[in-house]
Amino acid sequence: MTITDVPGVRVGHWSDQEAMTGCTVVLFQPEGAVAGVDIRGSAPGTRETDLLRPGRLVERIHALALCGGSAFGLAAVEGVMRFLRERKVGVDTGPALVPIVPAAVIFDLNSGRPDAFPAAEAGYAACLDAERGEPVRCGRVGAAAGATVGKLFGFEHSQPGGCGSAALTIPGGAKVGALAIVNALGDIVEGERIIAGARADGRFLDSWRTMLSGERLPRPFPASNTTLGVIATDARLDKAQCQKLAEVGHDGLALAIRPVHTMFDGDTVFAVSTGDKTADLNLLSAGAVDVMARAIRGAVGVVATCG
Repeated sequence: MTITDVPGVRVGHWSDQEAMTGCTVVLFQPEGAVAGVDIRGSAPGTRETDLLRPGRLVERIHALALCGGSAFGLAAVEGVMRFLRERKVGVDTGPALVPIVPAAVIFDLNSGRPDAFPAAEAGYAACLDAERGEPVRCGRVGAAAGATVGKLFGFEHSQPGGCGSAALTIPGGAKVGALAIVNALGDIVEGERIIAGARADGRFLDSWRTMLSGERLPRPFPASNTTLGVIATDARLDKAQCQKLAEVGHDGLALAIRPVHTMFDGDTVFAVSTGDKTADLNLLSAGAVDVMARAIRGAVGVVATCG
């Protein structure tokens, strides 16, 4: 199962494999989805995240945009808004319907062409891809086309990152799924085993242990990392509960990335509620941690597989 098995969630990509950049769009039903966000990395690039706080006027969002291209990639949101406006989707302000599209970016300018990034046309194309309602594709696609992991020792020692997804059904019948765009400074781990990360001479350098040993390290390129996550459930949640689910979702990052939430990462997790099923928030939270960790690990497979 993947995040697109959660009712009301569709995912599409636009990728430039030559320039190694792209964007990923998560579309919801026309009435939108209740949403929250939690940002724990210290170098984020975002748009429209303040309105997701409990107490803000707008209750629902209509899409999420995850983009490569660093801050330049936020231009892709304009295409997402145009796509939604053409379909008469948005908050009714009287004079016009205004689509609500929060967004976050990763830094991939050192992977391909530093002058290439997703623009409005890319966001529109990713929406068209999502509109088809096909299962989410994983690997180096969309926002993860230029993603890398394990950059503590420099970009030359990194390995490819990617897009991953997983989902499960919790007792009671509600579904919870995760989508991850993995572009971390740290290594990707499963327990104590490193599965992707900084390498040299055919071996993993173990970024975490090296840091703790006190060994002198090269200074990593500022803000050149970030893992983006989306948690979706068809359980009925309000904004405060969505924010809590996003907060807990970061535990999935901590289980799968080491080190995580550094000064050079912009780690951001969104959480959305698309349905009206009844579910215990603690049980949902446990499921969210599990699927987020699995999505991250699946993103860096040699041939990435979802679920």
